[in-house]
Amino acid sequence: MKNIILQAENLLKLRNYSPKTRKSYLFYIRQYLNFIKNKNFKNKQEAVEKFLLEKFPNKKSPQTTNLALNAVKFLYEKVLKDNTGVNLKFAKRSKKLPVVLSRKEINHILENITNQKYKLAIALAYAGGLRISEIQNLKIKDIDLEELTIHIKNAKGKKDRITVFPEKLKTNFQNLLAGRKNDDFIFSSGRGGKLTTRSFQVVFKKALQKAKIKKPATFHSLRHSFATHLLENGTDVRYVQKLLGHANIRTTQVYTQITNPKLKNIKSPL
Repeated sequence: MKNIILQAENLLKLRNYSPKTRKSYLFYIRQYLNFIKNKNFKNKQEAVEKFLLEKFPNKKSPQTTNLALNAVKFLYEKVLKDNTGVNLKFAKRSKKLPVVLSRKEINHILENITNQKYKLAIALAYAGGLRISEIQNLKIKDIDLEELTIHIKNAKGKKDRITVFPEKLKTNFQNLLAGRKNDDFIFSSGRGGKLTTRSFQVVFKKALQKAKIKKPATFHSLRHSFATHLLENGTDVRYVQKLLGHANIRTTQVYTQITNPKLKNIKSPL
């Protein structure tokens, strides 16, 4: 078993999977190998089905179930070279609309952050549509204050993209970046390394509570709000797609359901 796990780990690294995905895959591969140990299943299909049914009886999200299934398929197809396949369809993903904050709510959140560094980080996440990991990994050389652009490097899917930098924050960032090296993380800790994902989440949650906003918003809601507000301003959905770095325009089009002006102009008959 240890040898199989090591093979899987090495192959995930060679295929350049993200650290987060590698960790998740190895977690489910270990669980699966422990599950089938000393059990006499008729075939691989039965083993995988019973594993998923036992691990995710009803409460886990479709995304989690699909992640476990992908991990097991990776084990068989890539590590064990067993190409007979697993005849299982992926769980249906939920079609919930993203949580979007209004411009007024964004301002209230920023007003309730006293730490200037975190305040600028959260403002930039909204203003450029950045993911929390992108804010965390952003370096000084990635921002062009003259062209008002942000170069996001090696983002989700190992892709680079360019997004917009808000002119409103230009002076604040000139002061924040003064005298620092190009390779420094913009939002660094006291020891010079990048701030943790958790620290951004905690600051955002506390600001949300202080602003008395009841929506189930997360840090990622800033990115949803960026996309929605651009569409409300009349920006073409294809440009929004590019700014967000979506491979498929259908991913971006979910925001058009929120911004549909015809729908918003309908008055209730009550």
